[in-house]
Amino acid sequence: MNKLATVDRVLQILTAVAQHGAPLPVKQLSVATGLPPSTLYRHLNVLRRWGFVEAAERGGTYEPGPMSLQLAWGGQTSRLVNVARDEILRLVEATGESAGLMVTINAQVVCLDMVESPQSLRCSFRKGSVVPLARGASAKAQLAFLPAREAAEVIERNLGDADPAERRALDRDLKAIRRQGYAVSEGEVDRGVWGVSVPILNRADRMLGGLSLMAPTVRVAGRQKTLIHATVAAAGRIAGKF
Repeated sequence: MNKLATVDRVLQILTAVAQHGAPLPVKQLSVATGLPPSTLYRHLNVLRRWGFVEAAERGGTYEPGPMSLQLAWGGQTSRLVNVARDEILRLVEATGESAGLMVTINAQVVCLDMVESPQSLRCSFRKGSVVPLARGASAKAQLAFLPAREAAEVIERNLGDADPAERRALDRDLKAIRRQGYAVSEGEVDRGVWGVSVPILNRADRMLGGLSLMAPTVRVAGRQKTLIHATVAAAGRIAGKF
């Protein structure tokens, strides 16, 4: 096989994964690309190593990885990841909890980078993971600072069939987040997980993303203010470089 054919196959796989819009099973990926599973797995292993695809939670399925997301967002996001990395590491070291860098893409929260706690934690976020932009601190912190029209569209898309009381509760939450500058949630995305998230705004008040800290509720008792303060401070240092 010549090098050009290999590159074509890799780009074909990336295109199929990117266009599917959901984790893609290898069997379906094989049909979409016309490549046998053995060839797919060989190329997928390379793409995973470089961060262009990720194995999804469901076994045997793949989705775009953090490097693909950085390409999609361009140089500013790549710089955001690089600038934020040291602050994320320091935050995890100072608190002993997991921290990640989140961005908003297509009415969803995408995790661009994550440093895991040395202690146990089971949550939905990991590099490349995607959750709806409606529930949880990571989502609400960014939803609160989107332009009003965009935020309304996101809410309609994610909560269009929700009970009116839930919509009113979300509106109250977003107002509080804009006032205090951060969001806190407990068990909204993962049962037993507490989180705080702080939007990262540049000097023009354009939202670049958000810094989130997550911990099991049982480890948070009596530490909420300390964890919030540490996350707010770290996010402020990242924002100060933009």
